[in-house]
Amino acid sequence: MPEQVLSLNGLSKRFGSVVANDDVSLTLRRGEVLALLGENGAGKTTLMNMLFGHYLPDAGTIDVSDEAGRMRPLQLGHPQAALAAGIGMVHQHFTLAENISALDNITLGSEPLLALRRDRKAARAKIEGIIEKSGLKAPLSIPVGRLSVGERQRVEILKALYRDARVLVLDEPTAVLTPQEADTLFENIKAMTNEGLSVIFISHKLREVLAFSDRIAVLRHGVKVGELETSAADEKAIARMMVGAETPKVSRERMAAGAPVMQLKGVSVVGRSKRDTLQCVDLEVRAHEILGIAGISGNGQNALAQVISGLAVPTAGAIHIVDSEISKPTPQAMVSAGVGRIPEDRHREGIVGAMTVAENMVIERLGDMQVQSRGLLRRDAIQSNAKKLAKEYDVRGPGVTAPSRLLSGGNIQKLILARVFEHAPKLILANQPTRGLDMGAAAEVGRRLLEARERGAGVVLISEDLDEILGLADRIVVIRDGQLTETESHDRERIGLMMAGEAA
Repeated sequence: MPEQVLSLNGLSKRFGSVVANDDVSLTLRRGEVLALLGENGAGKTTLMNMLFGHYLPDAGTIDVSDEAGRMRPLQLGHPQAALAAGIGMVHQHFTLAENISALDNITLGSEPLLALRRDRKAARAKIEGIIEKSGLKAPLSIPVGRLSVGERQRVEILKALYRDARVLVLDEPTAVLTPQEADTLFENIKAMTNEGLSVIFISHKLREVLAFSDRIAVLRHGVKVGELETSAADEKAIARMMVGAETPKVSRERMAAGAPVMQLKGVSVVGRSKRDTLQCVDLEVRAHEILGIAGISGNGQNALAQVISGLAVPTAGAIHIVDSEISKPTPQAMVSAGVGRIPEDRHREGIVGAMTVAENMVIERLGDMQVQSRGLLRRDAIQSNAKKLAKEYDVRGPGVTAPSRLLSGGNIQKLILARVFEHAPKLILANQPTRGLDMGAAAEVGRRLLEARERGAGVVLISEDLDEILGLADRIVVIRDGQLTETESHDRERIGLMMAGEAA
């Protein structure tokens, strides 16, 4: 039995009346990959934030092994102490400085403040060595703000590996990777675990959990409800531990497509980078249809989503929603035309964090008489609406009058889904709608998208989770370098190759 490298002992954490973790204990062995699972709001990220020092536990201790293999108490509540103990963490939501290069982000904080100069050559050589081992390619000289979401994720992982982490915590590490990239990442992580690296990873993709972990621990409502060896696990057993029942499978029945609800004709967008560029795109979405857009992050999905959202004005081409041409696309014009928007970045584009949960649920329809009267907000009606939707969509948190920034990522996504689905839009832009959601919540998103399709909506589903597209889409289009190619294939490997540009 390999030696222990980490021990969490009876950790508890409260936020007001909300119990995030209750007496949770975990161990991690040298060279082990431990998958940490649970529903949104189960306390997974809070537990890992206590390990990394972002939160101070209300109770409990943490022991970590030193370089000689002796277990030592970890100073709690200090990220620098966790880094010094060889613990690295890659957050689900990026913690990068967008105005400096990837190389500078990776090395930031790892050099003495009083150093007279920086040895950039040695730093670059070390990073390139890690890239060669891990396969995590990222342009090192470009400011992070100009990188795609997938490239930023790789920079985050490289930043942790650069600090010689012996214990690596990964929060949804493959959310923006193609299946082939995800497989490569875990193969390389496995190779590093053979050299002694220990890994805890949080994921909602059971395929990768079952394929790459050694052991599985499950949290439910802040309590550890069980552990099992991966070799003895299957999806049904994991689902029962996570939610107390098996997760229902979402089935997609064939439907005849109706009239077009959106047409892009020769649309081009010239952006600052590849991810903001479209090249003479023709695209049609019909009622009763889910159109899946598959591609590696940074190949024009952002530009396509911004055009459909009204955030980008095409340099050429025309946009038609139902029977009307949108001559001056703006967010308000698209919402008024019947477009519901689920944005990729739920924090920056989906909510106003300082506003309450209730206010965010009505933020796109402030002109409705149910929301305001003579220019004054109807607070009671807004809060009553929010309580109803929070119950229906299972939005968990400190209450509808609390600032929305206090919600977990998964619950922010549920808030956005409630806002969109409740008003029966003609066209739904679902941009990475299940990123970071647990299996039960992801299944619920799929069910609601299929309900909208049955009702008569057209859905544009942009996702880097190819399994999600294969399970929901009626038609699939691959996006690469700002161009679209429709495919009749529903073969996972073939579409993955098309995404990588290796098949026409």
